[in-house]
Amino acid sequence: MTLAPSILFHIGSFPVTNTLFTTVVVDVIIIALVIAFNKTLSLYPKGVQNILEMVYEYFYSATKEVSSKVDIIYPWVTTFFIFIVISNVLGQFPGFETIRFHAAGSGEEGVPLFRTATSDLNVTLAFAVISIFMCHLYSVKYTGVKGYIGRFLNFKMFPIFLFVGLLEFIGEFTKVISLSCRLFGNLFAGESVMGTISSMSIWGIPLPFFCVPIPFMMLELMVAVIQAIVFAMLTMAFMSIMVEKH
Repeated sequence: MTLAPSILFHIGSFPVTNTLFTTVVVDVIIIALVIAFNKTLSLYPKGVQNILEMVYEYFYSATKEVSSKVDIIYPWVTTFFIFIVISNVLGQFPGFETIRFHAAGSGEEGVPLFRTATSDLNVTLAFAVISIFMCHLYSVKYTGVKGYIGRFLNFKMFPIFLFVGLLEFIGEFTKVISLSCRLFGNLFAGESVMGTISSMSIWGIPLPFFCVPIPFMMLELMVAVIQAIVFAMLTMAFMSIMVEKH
């Protein structure tokens, strides 16, 4: 795998990469799940409704325990989780990194048509920026401009609180870096490991023939779910802190 996503084609001057294409596929899957959920909505949940209700209930209950603004926070948390976990798990399906697209200038081998969206730093950075931006927007809305500025600029017990406020301000930038790089690093590393294992062979026989990649696939599925939960929970924690006046 290359660090940068592969360009499939251009729409005007806009490059369409394989991670962007996969992001669109994830969007279509989520829309299909919403449609299926609405069609099978019942007082006795089963199938898709049962799974989605379990996810919603888990994050709603978790958010309610840490914040009084649960109705504001949990939709963001749940949305991040659903998108990220589907994107992560999708990367373990057959066809990722193996179906090739012969783009202009890509050579005879072509480039992968699909690539896990979260293995692209552009995608994870966008998630992180949206997450932290909404934290600050809600902080201004629910604590007021004065309360918001007071988090970072406070002259009480000078200069201790002023120094703490400076650290808090710097910490907001590190949140973006940590959120984006943690998710990107884990998924990119996993994709690289799977690519290496799948390309190895013994006596000319590919390792996948011996089912060797299966333990690594199980590990990657576990990482896929854990990283989605981590991102969602950190967003929950950051928003919960920012919307409280104290």
